[in-house]
Amino acid sequence: MSADPVRPGPVGDSHDERTERRLWLEDVLARLHSRYVGLTDGALADYIPELATVDPDRFAIAAMTTDGERVEVGACDHRFTIQSISKLLVYGLALEANGREAVLERVGVAPTGERFNAIVLDDADNRAPNPMVNAGAIAVTDLVAGDGVDDRLGAVLDVFERYLGRRPEIDEAVWTSERATGDRNRAIAYLMLSRGILDGPVDDTLDLYFAQCSLLVTAADLATIGAIIANHGADPRTGGRVIEPTVARDLMTVALTCGMYDYAGEWAYTVGIPAKSGVGGGILGVLPGAGGIATFSPRLDEHGHSVRGVNVFEELSRDFDLHLFDPDRPWYR
Repeated sequence: MSADPVRPGPVGDSHDERTERRLWLEDVLARLHSRYVGLTDGALADYIPELATVDPDRFAIAAMTTDGERVEVGACDHRFTIQSISKLLVYGLALEANGREAVLERVGVAPTGERFNAIVLDDADNRAPNPMVNAGAIAVTDLVAGDGVDDRLGAVLDVFERYLGRRPEIDEAVWTSERATGDRNRAIAYLMLSRGILDGPVDDTLDLYFAQCSLLVTAADLATIGAIIANHGADPRTGGRVIEPTVARDLMTVALTCGMYDYAGEWAYTVGIPAKSGVGGGILGVLPGAGGIATFSPRLDEHGHSVRGVNVFEELSRDFDLHLFDPDRPWYR
């Protein structure tokens, strides 16, 4: 991307500085969209039948800075199911409601090197390995309090409303499809019930888990969520507190170490951006102190990540020093 304009300097408050940075970002994202829109590698997530019916050619890149500037390229208003990216927000809800120590009794924070749906538990501590794989996410969802699925789902929707300013809708067809094909998740859940990791009722927890994965979002929504977490829990649009800074810190940590499943180690080494993917085609990235970046494209690689999305993040990190530990990382504060 050598033809790109020179990257603007550190975050500033003047109108001219913000305009310069926004125009630069618009140009960069437009070039990336043009570069990868023709990439057709990967396949749809057909193990959930409803996801096999989506348009494979949709492609979006969105960003929001911690001072509220937004940039959107491509199909950024197209809604898709959030899938496993929901795990990050529900983990935050569990931390807020129960405290870190109580959550750690059920779910650890260690990367597994296993597939996202592996039937693997932390035998030494009798808990799920981390909150980003299915076992850990189901254990986290089990901690969402309420009387029945509807009440507990309301608590999850409340969290999304705090981030987005609206309550997202559920894709009922995907929710039904998840229920019909979720036997592996049922096996994971009942194993955890037998080990005392879940309290139950298991069927209600699974129904809630399938529902949270079926929430409809856009790439612009994911960029907004990423910017709030990057801003240490404060909404860049309003300045209001969405989550506590300590919760934002924990979300960024597990996103970096566990958010990309069995690709997490390579992702941390090569990209170095806290991120969470979903088999609906979304990737949410968090640049601490700088903003959120999100991509949407539903063709997936062998790890379950968007092929175009991974390429976008790899190029952004490499060409613009966005790795979390890069000494030349821009806009850090």
